Amino acid sequence: MDKRSILTVAVCVALAGTLAACNRGDAAGAGDSAGVGPIGVDFPRADSDFWNSYNKYVPTEAKDLGINLMTPTNSQNDVTKLVSNVQALTAQGAKAIVMAPQDTGAIASTITQLNSQKIPVVTVDTRPDKGGAYMVVRADNKAYGEKACKYLGDQLKGKGKVVEFEGDLSSINGRDRSEAFGDCMKQNYPGITVLAEPTNWDGAKASAALQTDLTANPDINGIYMQAGGVFLAPTLQLLKSTNHLIPAGQPGHITIISNDGIPQEFDAIRQGQIDATISQPADLYAKWALFYAKAAVQGKTFKPGPTDHNSTILDVGGGQLEDQLPAPLVTKDNVDDKSLWGNQVAK
Repeated sequence: MDKRSILTVAVCVALAGTLAACNRGDAAGAGDSAGVGPIGVDFPRADSDFWNSYNKYVPTEAKDLGINLMTPTNSQNDVTKLVSNVQALTAQGAKAIVMAPQDTGAIASTITQLNSQKIPVVTVDTRPDKGGAYMVVRADNKAYGEKACKYLGDQLKGKGKVVEFEGDLSSINGRDRSEAFGDCMKQNYPGITVLAEPTNWDGAKASAALQTDLTANPDINGIYMQAGGVFLAPTLQLLKSTNHLIPAGQPGHITIISNDGIPQEFDAIRQGQIDATISQPADLYAKWALFYAKAAVQGKTFKPGPTDHNSTILDVGGGQLEDQLPAPLVTKDNVDDKSLWGNQVAK
């Protein structure tokens, strides 16, 4: 262990009640104890460009952090399969579990069971409806909805019709984004009609709903996609087939904002097919989820407050903590910013 790590540990021990010292999240010293674990990871799905990017980051980050990573499982957007995968990982000796439950209500009992076995859980992107996770690593999903609302509202000058592809409302992410977007529109842009379409994070459902909406409302001038990873390709295909894929700046262009920050969205922004996205940090999700899983195995604790990686740990109730990572708005003005993870990965 180097001098800096020794000093950090000493400060945290001596100042256990001091917030800043124990929220450092120092990744540079995190890999000192090689082979911590084993730590199990369940990937939530493989049908999303966003999650496929996250899945690729996990092994690299685990190696950098000195984690003994078990072979990851994939629950394929099925909470029953997630429960089965977690049981298998724990039977194989997992000391901590990293998961991204898509159904945040149904997973509560599994987390309770893991807690009874003294196996800490870190959840990524989604927060369980009931407490129990050692740490939640996600971005502010209400801010996603609010940023999307304000961008569309301003671009459309407060008038028009917007189709919203809602995520799965059994997921806290779908609820947070939908509620924030709807409330913001009602309060700030009453001249915009929102056509909210439930999709269950399913691109085919979103495409079918959009086709119906375009037929009934030919004056639609905006779309909010809550997940570009599953909605982008089918949406662009439909708009192209119906002659609605008109480049930004030309009459008849439908203003589109998305969530995820995948390379494909960046290309679509460059080509004028969509206008903006909110970059969900796939790289940071992997890095900090594994960091906290390692910290849990090592018996470390954290408190609410700012971290040194440009985020804030919040107490979200029930004694559960959430590290809210930054998620910037990306438009044509900053789409080529090399610091964005979407510009650092292969398409």
